[in-house]
Order: sequence, then structure tokens, then C-alpha cells
Amino acid sequence: MKRVVVYVEGPSDKAAMEALLKPLLRQRRQQGIAIDFFDAPAGDRKKSLLLKIPHRAVNILCNQPATFVVTMPDLYPRNRGFPHKTYEELANGVLKNFRRAVQRKRIPNNGRLEERFKVFCFKHDLEALVLASRDALRIRLEATSLPITWTLPVENQNHDQPPKRVVEDLFRQHRQRYRDTVDAPLILSGSDYQGLAEACPQCFKPFVEFLSSIKVG
Repeated sequence: MKRVVVYVEGPSDKAAMEALLKPLLRQRRQQGIAIDFFDAPAGDRKKSLLLKIPHRAVNILCNQPATFVVTMPDLYPRNRGFPHKTYEELANGVLKNFRRAVQRKRIPNNGRLEERFKVFCFKHDLEALVLASRDALRIRLEATSLPITWTLPVENQNHDQPPKRVVEDLFRQHRQRYRDTVDAPLILSGSDYQGLAEACPQCFKPFVEFLSSIKVG
């Protein structure tokens, strides 16, 4: 069985992805591809995904030839670990760390190894998907209506007011407190991942397309 190991920043991201992608994860497992999500190492979790996971990925990929490794941090906050404010800058920095780890181990055919290491991100954080799940979010807030007060498309929300801050404000306006480990999975479990991929085409859609495109055998 092929395997995809996906590292995300923390428990809320892990639970939310498992809830949202449940149909896809089930389908892919039935086809012989296991997709598993894991928390980043403790400490500064974003820095861990950018700096530590590339080195861990080299060890995994060398020992497990049927495995892919994905690192998927939030784009926010900018410049954590190394200078970056765009996905392209983040991905390039992570790949440089991966290539350094490969060189230190003096691994031959390192191009093939890199083909199984992927870098994606939430732009600017997981809550972009929560905002894109407007109906499910409205139901969770027990609101009769939910006017759009955020940027559309939601992935254009910025570093100064990332999606999570918008979601937290919405909960406060409805006299509630946003608990990412509880509310994000609950909201996303009522959403269609394919619809969210279309609503978040910059960074989330490529991740879904990658998981869907892995060939069996």
C-alpha cells in the first residue's frame, strides 16, 4: 500500500483535515493509498514544519520507497523560520532545506527523492476553509444570516488580518468563543471538500488535486 504522510501545525489542523477530507481519505484507502495526518513537532510548530520536517522527510523517504511526505504549514505569520510572505517563497525555502539534508546524506538519485516530498500551505491559515464554509459556519454560530465581512476569494485575506482573526471576531460577535480544536472540525465536517477546493484555488485546491492524483501501484 502506498502512503502519504502529511504534517500540519497542530491538533486543530489535523482534526479539521480528517473531518473535511473523510470521503476522500476513505476512497483513497480503498484504492490502496493510506493518507495520514500528523502534528508538527512541539515548540514553534510552523518553524518545525519549515526546518525540521524536511530533514525527517529525507529519512522517511529513503527507508519507505512507497511513501510521500507533505509539509503543510500556515502561510501566516510571515518570515517565521526564514524570510517569506508568499507561498512561493515559503515552498522555495522548505525545498532548500530538504536539498541540504539530501546533500548531507550524500544520497544518489536525489531528484527522485524530491519527487515524493511536497510543500503546500494554508493561505493564510486553516480558517480560510472555515470562512469558505459559510453555511456550516452560520449553523455553528446559530445565526439566521451571516453577511460576508471578509475578503473574497478568502485566500486573499492578508497577514495583518488572517482568516483565524476574522473567525474569532465572528464568534465574539455571536457571544461565543472560537475553539479551533472543536469548532474547525465540526464546521468542516459539514462541508464539501471539492467545493472548498474551488473556493480556495490558490493553495488548498492543489493539495486536494495532489491527494486525488496519486496513482495506485
